[in-house]
Amino acid sequence: MEITILRGEEAHSYNVELENVTLLSVLNNIKTKIDPTLTYSHGCRSGVCGSCAVRVNGREQLMCEYKPSDGDLVEPIRNARVIRDLVVDTSSIERFNCAGMGWSESFKAENVSAEEMERIETQSDCILCTSCFSACPVYAVNPNFIGPFALTRVWRYVNDPRERDSEAKMGAIQINGIWDCTLCGACVPVCPQSIAPMQDIKILRMKSGMLGYPDPTMNFGGGFDLGGWDF
Repeated sequence: MEITILRGEEAHSYNVELENVTLLSVLNNIKTKIDPTLTYSHGCRSGVCGSCAVRVNGREQLMCEYKPSDGDLVEPIRNARVIRDLVVDTSSIERFNCAGMGWSESFKAENVSAEEMERIETQSDCILCTSCFSACPVYAVNPNFIGPFALTRVWRYVNDPRERDSEAKMGAIQINGIWDCTLCGACVPVCPQSIAPMQDIKILRMKSGMLGYPDPTMNFGGGFDLGGWDF
């Protein structure tokens, strides 16, 4: 089986005699037996930590779960500075989470029903693998976009009945946040946890409207004349 890895500006091809194994096993084989200079990231090997995300044939995958085929092209995730080979700088995760306040600010001490916890269970499973971040086309025009993974985390906390100040989080995602998303859906199929960030962003938009935040994509100054009414 031949695997091609994009390393900087050059594509390096490797032949390995392995079948029905994960991409991580293939890269470990290459590093230990063929090319010790190959650099990549991994952690839990169980699809939990999210540190081994890469792109395979143009789609985001976790190396510890994906089983490669002959001719596969492996490259680092997009929208992040490449440090070396398949290793990228993921410091933007912390920066965007801070911008969106994607954490618990202050919990109220109260009992929460199983139904209420089930409502936020899926979003709680985000492993910050950056797959949706890599697939998102918005970064091509707005590098300050808070991003689908951070917005999903905001959704999780503003819907937690124990959160004291969910409105502050809603205010934090109005700029470079929910309204910058194109709702293209590219983030949905690449999530290894089956989270749908696009749907979460839609709900956050509706919640914003209920709180009185205007939709900046709407043109309220068009000057339309409808039967004496100016819009």
